[in-house]
Amino acid sequence: MSALLNHTIVWCRDRDTSAAFTADMLGLPPPRRFLHFRVVELGNGVSLDFMEKEGEVARQHYAFLVEESEFDAVMMRLNERGLTFWADPARSRPGEINRHWGGRGVYFEDPDGHLLEAITRPYGSEEALRAEG
Repeated sequence: MSALLNHTIVWCRDRDTSAAFTADMLGLPPPRRFLHFRVVELGNGVSLDFMEKEGEVARQHYAFLVEESEFDAVMMRLNERGLTFWADPARSRPGEINRHWGGRGVYFEDPDGHLLEAITRPYGSEEALRAEG
């Protein structure tokens, strides 16, 4: 059996706020409680387990592969909330999306400054390269 990612802990200042934000922005079911975590279940069986931490939270990057219609919904939520988004992880192209490998991608921050990314094609994948080509 290959190793599969099962879950990862997302450190945050307020697990309820952060988990709800991520689930809402991605159009996922509401987070569930598990012990001291708030768990957001992703479509591929992987979960994001939000855990509170006192003090500074080190910023991380989390990328989500979404369908075209889901990307449209993410963009609608970003615009409705007046949130800043970027086409690149360096945050040098505000208010833009990218179109890498024939897909669309966008970066935005969660309440703790984690950089969330929604993409419609996996970067560098065979599917993406065929679409380029």
